[in-house]
Amino acid sequence: MNDACAASEPFVLQVLGDSMEPEFTDGTVIVVEPGGVLQNGSYVVAMHDGDYIFRQLIIESGRWSLRALNDAYPSIEIPGVSAIKGIVIQKAGRRRHERKHYV
Repeated sequence: MNDACAASEPFVLQVLGDSMEPEFTDGTVIVVEPGGVLQNGSYVVAMHDGDYIFRQLIIESGRWSLRALNDAYPSIEIPGVSAIKGIVIQKAGRRRHERKHYV
């Protein structure tokens, strides 16, 4: 991601690694909406330790965390909405039937 894109425009990213399998495999393209409405269970792109990370947002008892779908990866606590950079609104597959919308 870079500053050349307008802050409110959707952008695409490619999933790297297996942390979000089985729903999002390595190489999957996702569409991210920076101004989307957050809710518990949303798939998000967030800033963590200076890096962008793709995880599922979990909000429980006022605590915010990022959960990988692959149990081999730990959950990460975040300070709140300020860490969230966008919400995944679509997964683009190689075939039309593989496309999936999340919002």
